[in-house]
Amino acid sequence: MTATTLIIGAKGKTGRRVESLLQAKGISTRGVSRSSSPAFDWLKPETWLEAMQGCESAYVTYQPDLAVPAAKQHIAEFIVQAKKAGIKHLVLLSGRGEQGAEQAEQQLINSGLKWNVVRASWFSQNFSEGFLIESVLAGQVALPAADVLEPFVDVDDIAEVAVACLTKPALANTLFEVTGPELLTLRDCVAQVAQAQNKPIEFIDISVSQFVEALKNQGMPADMLWLMKELFGSVMDGRNSHLCKGVEQALGRKPKSFSSYAAEAHAAGAWQR
Repeated sequence: MTATTLIIGAKGKTGRRVESLLQAKGISTRGVSRSSSPAFDWLKPETWLEAMQGCESAYVTYQPDLAVPAAKQHIAEFIVQAKKAGIKHLVLLSGRGEQGAEQAEQQLINSGLKWNVVRASWFSQNFSEGFLIESVLAGQVALPAADVLEPFVDVDDIAEVAVACLTKPALANTLFEVTGPELLTLRDCVAQVAQAQNKPIEFIDISVSQFVEALKNQGMPADMLWLMKELFGSVMDGRNSHLCKGVEQALGRKPKSFSSYAAEAHAAGAWQR
């Protein structure tokens, strides 16, 4: 019988892709979230053990982000419960340049379990599946840190790296820092999304405080406001303006370019409303 892999955040951008890829390989999965049965909620540790029972490995995404102060302790407690449940291998999705995320990573690396960390740059899919899609559809994107270079990575590449970690024993106990193949600014990305659609999209450079205030007025919860301020005010300072080889190291191929992502997203109807 095939061992079951637990997918934490099975409805998220990477989680649903990881689950689909594993199932295509004939691997049993259990995708969990706050609305699944059994449920899994990062704010309710009492739900975790039931969700883990019978699984031997897990793909772990933390909400809202490993950068938040509570993440380190939650990951430490998750590891304790995973050991109780008999899970032997954890693959953790992390973020580049985030001090809190690196502290959470160390909890796993020092756990005694088989581990992998997939440390990712900004997702290309933020423009088609994430918090920027409504702005793209409206034809006007207002963001801070407009000219900071970032190697945006395709979520499909992240998922394939995670699946490789879960299915190839030789990759165990390794941190893969995954990026796209090129450095782009947010302004560049919006231009490429516009080009893929053959539709003008205005880019407006704003301050971090203006950005956070706009999100607050839209009703974004306090924890997400803190995260956006941290990401745009601290992490997007150029510290991640370099390429890494994680995709090549795990998969033996180059990562997908942002222009390819934009063309594929448009062809799939991502921006059709």
